[in-house]
Amino acid sequence: MAAADPATVTTTSGPIRGRRHGHGTVFLDVPYSAPPVGRTRFAAPSPHERWTGIRDATRPGPTAPQPTRDSFGTLDMSPYFGPGWQRGDDYLTVNIWAPQPDGPTRPVMVFVHGGGFVAGSSRAPLYDGTAFARDGVVLITVNYRLGIPGFLHLPDAPDNRGMLDVLAALHWIRENVARFGGDPGNVTLFGQSAGAIIVGGILADPASAGLVRRAIIQSGTGTGAFTPDQAGMVTAAVGRELDLEPTVKTLADIPDERLVAVVAGLTGLDLRTPTHHDPLGGITSFSLVSEHQPATAVAAGQGGEVDLLIGTNLDEGSLYLAPLGLLASTTDADVRDTAARFHPDPDEAVRAYRAQHPSASAADLRTTVLGDGLFTAGTRQMAAAHASAAAGRTYCYEFVWRSDAIDGRLGASHVMELPFVFDRLSLPSLRGPRGLLGNAEPSAPLAARIHRSWIRFAETGNPGWPVYEPAEGHVQHIGVA
Repeated sequence: MAAADPATVTTTSGPIRGRRHGHGTVFLDVPYSAPPVGRTRFAAPSPHERWTGIRDATRPGPTAPQPTRDSFGTLDMSPYFGPGWQRGDDYLTVNIWAPQPDGPTRPVMVFVHGGGFVAGSSRAPLYDGTAFARDGVVLITVNYRLGIPGFLHLPDAPDNRGMLDVLAALHWIRENVARFGGDPGNVTLFGQSAGAIIVGGILADPASAGLVRRAIIQSGTGTGAFTPDQAGMVTAAVGRELDLEPTVKTLADIPDERLVAVVAGLTGLDLRTPTHHDPLGGITSFSLVSEHQPATAVAAGQGGEVDLLIGTNLDEGSLYLAPLGLLASTTDADVRDTAARFHPDPDEAVRAYRAQHPSASAADLRTTVLGDGLFTAGTRQMAAAHASAAAGRTYCYEFVWRSDAIDGRLGASHVMELPFVFDRLSLPSLRGPRGLLGNAEPSAPLAARIHRSWIRFAETGNPGWPVYEPAEGHVQHIGVA
């Protein structure tokens, strides 16, 4: 009897045929949910119709509607954002890198991309999962709804539809991943930036019970959700742009092109209220919407059975400053203005930062204040919440490898850890005068160690350093050659 073809797998939605490579098989553009069109763009995800015949899973598919975003100033961000909007309705899909079909069932890692809740996709070159398959992991990347369809607060639609998409993907994975050699009882959900905030939201959501064994939050925050009032300000702005009262009914017939165009007009919204600052400091007009922050739910014990690996990068804020030429001209007034985005008393906040960093330049201080406000402070709160209330273990890290890009000003910026986690240092677009990694040669052994730490956590729940205890506060510095 001929051996079964490992490139052909029958899922609960129908059979698919992937493409073999040296380390296993990759399956691209595999639907986990029905296409979101018309009114259903604003509904909870629903199962995909079963197809007949074998679906080709050898080519990348469409992506969520999104504006073009392939650079930050002088920095080439195409490896991170991917090819932008690739048209097609059937974009709620996963890509799957399966190892060679031998041996025991494998750990599963599911990655949620970032992009400010308005851009990005599983097609970004950084998220190629070949290295994970090579090292015995089933790696899955997820597309989800973005922008207005994914996250606009509407009176007659469920909130956080993009997050609901990821939950639907996790249900699909639980039902199907064994067919790709994965262990449905050992799923690690990980994400970066907006994707990390989504991971934190899922950890805090009772609907995730039983779907995730471990979670990794890379440069996210446990305090990044908008209140309904803040989200309502975005809704009102969309209404002004479209000259209508936003509801599912009024938005149903508006084409995706128009909804994407509206996003550009939302830049610079002031979402501060008398009781809440903008938790994302104005870098995006979309986030999760909730009465309570994910860290609050985790502190109360939600998601407590899940092991958590969580951390940030040393120079998070530099990504939003250095490529735009803002660091070289930074003044003390700029530092105060940055502090005012996050602190009710910015002068007192700046004094505290100066006391902690007495020799820092204004540019360095601005980078630290921005990075703390966006990511680091909320990451600390989530780590402390999980460590104090959870049965699962908590591990913290800080990524410290510094790129020489933009005359050395980029440093260990936001997104810098991703080429190391995915072991993708050889990607050509990461190098050169506009590349994220700059001109210096990054350490391949360092990337191998970081990549291996993520896999070790997925396999065992321990990345290879001491557990985080609030009283001791151990944070592992990674990225040192």
